[in-house]
Amino acid sequence: MFGKLITGMTHNREVRIYVAETTKMVEAARATHDLSPISTDALGRTLTAAVMMGMMSKIDKEKLTLQIKGSKDIKLMIAIADTHGHVKAYTSNPHAETRINEQKKMAVGESIGADGKVIVIRDYGMKEPFIGQSDLVSGEIAEDLAHYFVQSEQQPTAVGLGVFLSPDASVKSAGGFIVQLLPETKEETIDQLEANLSGMKTITQLFEEGLTIEQIAGQVLAGLGLDELETYPLEYVCDCSREKMKTGMMSIGKPALQEILDEDGEAELICHFCNSKYLFAEEELIELLDQMEK
Repeated sequence: MFGKLITGMTHNREVRIYVAETTKMVEAARATHDLSPISTDALGRTLTAAVMMGMMSKIDKEKLTLQIKGSKDIKLMIAIADTHGHVKAYTSNPHAETRINEQKKMAVGESIGADGKVIVIRDYGMKEPFIGQSDLVSGEIAEDLAHYFVQSEQQPTAVGLGVFLSPDASVKSAGGFIVQLLPETKEETIDQLEANLSGMKTITQLFEEGLTIEQIAGQVLAGLGLDELETYPLEYVCDCSREKMKTGMMSIGKPALQEILDEDGEAELICHFCNSKYLFAEEELIELLDQMEK
């Protein structure tokens, strides 16, 4: 369930880059949710992007939620990441029918659809979180996120994401990169970066050729130099707990909780992100109602 992220900047401090290897993390998501191949690909791209975006912040307790809202087979994907490399993810359709496009690749865009939204919520632990959104442009996720960064955060950005599956549908490789222009970037820097990106193979092809994420970063920033390379561990992990589930039940209000007690005598809650089950017996529900009364 572990992965790796590196961050760096060009010699001239005009471009920053994040590159992540998330193979075991995406495989953990596949196994947890019993994902079909195309659901694995789509959710794998989403959680890879989210874990990189989460690491962009220096605010210790910030939580980032990335939502991809589609219009076709996959109507919703959610990935929640923090600033410590942790991420969890969920899809509304774990068993989406696998589609293959003309290039013999997973047709993720067709399964999500281009009529939808990218929504990013940054919760800084204060009263009001930042919420940004933009329209989907293709459903391929990487293009949609590049569009989001420009439209919602005014940050020129290139995004590459990929998941490659073995014949048995397990995850053979997964990862991605996010590269962003900093203020006052010179035209020659932009031209060099565009040339590099246009001539690159896909992220999964590079992994299949045996390249490390450090080498991939070097290819993206070829001719520009790569400085301040920092490495961080990543982990696919759910932070649900019995206490959080109790808080969630209390948030539905006393009348609704009383109705559950009267009709069922107990409550079983299931975490969407890890499928853990939490059973609350009759006496526990009574105790919660008493707490709410006080």
